[in-house]
Amino acid sequence: MLMFCPICANVLVVEEGNNCYRFACNTCPYIRNMTRKLTSRRYPKLKEVDDVLGGADAWKNVDNTEANCPKESCENDRAYFMQIQTRSADEPMTTFYKCCKCGHRWKDG
Repeated sequence: MLMFCPICANVLVVEEGNNCYRFACNTCPYIRNMTRKLTSRRYPKLKEVDDVLGGADAWKNVDNTEANCPKESCENDRAYFMQIQTRSADEPMTTFYKCCKCGHRWKDG
């Protein structure tokens, strides 16, 4: 928790003096003794993460191809796929796969 000097508006530092802790200003002579324990805890609100592949709607109208699912318990040989340009234009597109049976996702390239 930041405390500011009421005289010059600079950040107050905590220092030890006369058997107690106190707030002190580095630029002016302002000093204030702490009379109680001061704590404050605030958690920032995290922003929602966007699905970069477009969510569930992106997989609605895609084709499927022959591709072995890398998940050991599945062993399916068909997967939906889509290609997206994730790098610069002079590099190949990245192919994303989704298993037709178990829904496992992976990428190639």
